[in-house]
Amino acid sequence: MSRNQDPQFWAKARAHLVRYGGSFAPLIAERAAGNWFTDADGRRILDFTSGQMSAILGHSHPEIVEVARRSLGELDHLYSSILSRPVVDLAALLAEISPGHLDRVLLVSTGGESNEAALRMAKLVTGRHEIVAMSRSWHGVTGGAASATYSSSRRGYGPALPGALVLPAPDTYRSRFIDERGTYDWKSELAFGFDLIDRQSTGALAACIVEPILSSGGVLEPPEGYMAALAAECRARRMQLIFDEAQTGLGRTGNLFACERDGVVPDYLTLSKTLGAGLPLAAMLTTPEIEDVAAERGYLFYTTHASDPLPAAVGLKVIDIILRERLTSRAAELGQQLKSGLFALQQRHECIGDVRGRGLLLGVDIVKDRRSRAPDPELAQRVAQECLSLGMMTSVVRGGFGIFRIAPPLTIESGEIDLGLEIFDKALTRALR
Repeated sequence: MSRNQDPQFWAKARAHLVRYGGSFAPLIAERAAGNWFTDADGRRILDFTSGQMSAILGHSHPEIVEVARRSLGELDHLYSSILSRPVVDLAALLAEISPGHLDRVLLVSTGGESNEAALRMAKLVTGRHEIVAMSRSWHGVTGGAASATYSSSRRGYGPALPGALVLPAPDTYRSRFIDERGTYDWKSELAFGFDLIDRQSTGALAACIVEPILSSGGVLEPPEGYMAALAAECRARRMQLIFDEAQTGLGRTGNLFACERDGVVPDYLTLSKTLGAGLPLAAMLTTPEIEDVAAERGYLFYTTHASDPLPAAVGLKVIDIILRERLTSRAAELGQQLKSGLFALQQRHECIGDVRGRGLLLGVDIVKDRRSRAPDPELAQRVAQECLSLGMMTSVVRGGFGIFRIAPPLTIESGEIDLGLEIFDKALTRALR
């Protein structure tokens, strides 16, 4: 019997674990190193999701392990009002490498927390409460972040926070603003969306929160010019702009920050996932002008693990490695290899309707047929199961879209990309049978 089928393990899991996101994968992970993890049978599995899109340097990176061990033995956790050198140094480094003048930094644990911090500050500083987000957004599962999340998980939880408003997400593949010639009129769609916002608003627009690439919404990449036009619409309404770069920040898209491609600097920038390279670490960045006003008004976001030294020390090392090893450029180069390979698979498999994204954050849209572009989530799940049986972990985004989100570590090797493409090809063939 496979050790992954250990009856005692699964009986204990069924008896004691909350099912927080659907079914668990049918294997037991024992260890992870580099771009692979190993199951209970000793089978190595290529990680094409970077864990939960977080292990940007792969697993058990020796420099990260050394920093974590040293910090655990010297300076791990403090009362939240006590500062340490790693915290101040990381804040200063983030201010240095981020776009514009986002010089004030709050360090917390998760992306949901960093988004909550930005939303809370925007409401306090503007004196307003309405929050605009995209229709395929994912910003977290806590109160304010969940109210700004529209890609899934809204039904059955009661009312969202007052003032939750939605813009149509820029979908270059399925937008209703694509004409019969295939031309996407995103400017009209954006104007239409803000016209609806203006009609719904009670005059209390505080902020707009967006992902430069909507990862959990299906790797939706706004066209060039879109973010600048969005920022202009926000300025016209005196709304503050928040960029959620939990999955796009720190090099994954081929820019250190995805918003740099568009030349748009937000009022707030949030980071998580990639900042801790698998450890819980997140950050909210804003300008001194905004933070000064918030402090004068008594801004409060006091959590147990705010400004913890251990994860801050890890974050410093993560950024050091990304900059030193030029992983941003590497993501652009290897992302092109991966994208070209996916385009080649699209030529062989009619069920691949679209390939999109930047760097090492790519989306593969699985469809019933290319003419209707009808999503095929059942086929996508079968392909994902076949990938796992063949030795590769993949991610199908939630919401019934049938879209693969492909996000391997920035440390992925060229040969491992070729192997991943070969596995994906075999999995598609098997699932289609």
